[in-house]
Amino acid sequence: LEQQGFKPAPADYFSGRAFVKPLVIADAITNCNVSDVYFEAGCRNNWHTHPSNQVLIVKEGICFYQEEGKPIQQVSAGGVINILPGIKHWPGASPDASMIHIAININTEKGMV
Repeated sequence: LEQQGFKPAPADYFSGRAFVKPLVIADAITNCNVSDVYFEAGCRNNWHTHPSNQVLIVKEGICFYQEEGKPIQQVSAGGVINILPGIKHWPGASPDASMIHIAININTEKGMV
């Protein structure tokens, strides 16, 4: 993974091992952050929210996704998840296979998680 530009993701945000590959870094002109996020089998984010929309595009595998109070969804490669501001949620890999999604964080001046 490191040869592909991935670096270990902060362990505090995940229940297992995940890796991040920055694609677009927010700056004074670009108010958006875009990254590939690789989840090992069974890994998921901890429950969290975002101050602005986050869009996830599943690239490989099946993304398990849950919003607080709702059932877990399974989103296949090519699927898109639009997460509204303040929605408590988690995405992650299936128990037996890895998953990669593109994470698009918009309006980064409001902060990111």
